[in-house]
Amino acid sequence: MPEAPDLEIIKDYLNERILGLTVESARILRPTVLRSLTGDLVEDITGRKLENVQRRGKFLLFSLSGGTWMVINPMLTGAVQLCQRSLRVLKKTCFILDLPEDQQLRYLDDRQMGKVYYLAEEQMDQVPNLADQGPDVLDGISFEEFQSRLKRFHGEIKGVLTRGAFISGIGNAYSDEILFAAGLSPFRKSRSLDRSELETLYDQCPKVVTDAMDVLRGRMGDDIHVKIRDFLKVHNKGGQPCPTCGGAITQLTANQRITSYCRKCQPGMLIKN
Repeated sequence: MPEAPDLEIIKDYLNERILGLTVESARILRPTVLRSLTGDLVEDITGRKLENVQRRGKFLLFSLSGGTWMVINPMLTGAVQLCQRSLRVLKKTCFILDLPEDQQLRYLDDRQMGKVYYLAEEQMDQVPNLADQGPDVLDGISFEEFQSRLKRFHGEIKGVLTRGAFISGIGNAYSDEILFAAGLSPFRKSRSLDRSELETLYDQCPKVVTDAMDVLRGRMGDDIHVKIRDFLKVHNKGGQPCPTCGGAITQLTANQRITSYCRKCQPGMLIKN
């Protein structure tokens, strides 16, 4: 799943390259991902200019001329690709926007889990979960607000971190990284954390994200559709040595979701309900 670090770099990349360009034509290859709330996308988007690309949590929002928006929620397997028209179209390509200078903006989604919404600005509240997000992980909220918001949620801290209603932009991979940096077990109940632990978690949320962005800026290049995660310290590194203590990283999979952590550096019991 693309998360705040990935999408922030992708947003900046696209803003540098496609703003002011006019959509010359569009093709839909896999219509199951599309939710058009304002007429036929192929017909309506043609001739509109791309004005701005924004990120809200784990959503990308494309502002087009005439008050129209394209909102992408990539979910687990979605990705955006900007390339030349001559580049081979991958089987997982769902739709294509033709742009000037032989460029194409493509949405890829192998499992078609993500969604693309095409709508007018006044319809934005119809995009599921978009308006329900909490402050972004990079918004710089105060510790007091962070602590107050956390009190509204029950359950294991990893699950709370990945809920956009608490802090938006954090998903499965970076929740593992944040909790490792904070020395907290992913299975700790959120309400069991003392003030010192909360302060550490508060500090590590934006730090881990910004550190990852520094890496991605140097490595992503033009392949913005390729997920780069090999530099992460624990996520999906099960069985490999912990970079802090050298012990083996533990990895569990449940509901198609990987949790990776170090039992020594992140002490806490795995409690089965």
